[in-house]
Amino acid sequence: MAVDAAAESTLWGDCLRSEAERDRSPVFSQLGEARYALGVETIYEGYLVHYGRPRLFAPPDDDTALLLGDYLYAHGVARISSLHDVAAVADLAELISLCSQVRAEDSDSDGPLWAATAALLGREALDEARTALRLHADPQPLAAAASAAAGAEAVEAALAAHAVRRSA
Repeated sequence: MAVDAAAESTLWGDCLRSEAERDRSPVFSQLGEARYALGVETIYEGYLVHYGRPRLFAPPDDDTALLLGDYLYAHGVARISSLHDVAAVADLAELISLCSQVRAEDSDSDGPLWAATAALLGREALDEARTALRLHADPQPLAAAASAAAGAEAVEAALAAHAVRRSA
């Protein structure tokens, strides 16, 4: 992800943390299929650039952070798109949209949304759980879906790692 971003633009390369400062630990990709891992973590890094504490990047200002976050979102979705999995791309669009809603509502429901999406990406299994979050601010169905798909222990570990990065 970092190498690709730096190759794409010197602006992104200038935003990279030093090698020693980079945290390469995956957060949510371990809950799902390996073929989606880099795309999921790229989108998650974009989310962290927008809303939290990024692992690989340290943009110097808000304008650069906005552009870099959007670049990472687009690049992550493009990675998943290259797998020709329309359902997975649709899940990612829902993820990005709902994350914006959750953040606008100042809710902490983004973790279960990320966990469930990563665990069930492309399986067309999240409509009801996402609706519960969207309409009723209820993340519990997403948390239950994530735990059922990936195991409670793995989901708890991902949510704990996310909690550290969630807020800037």
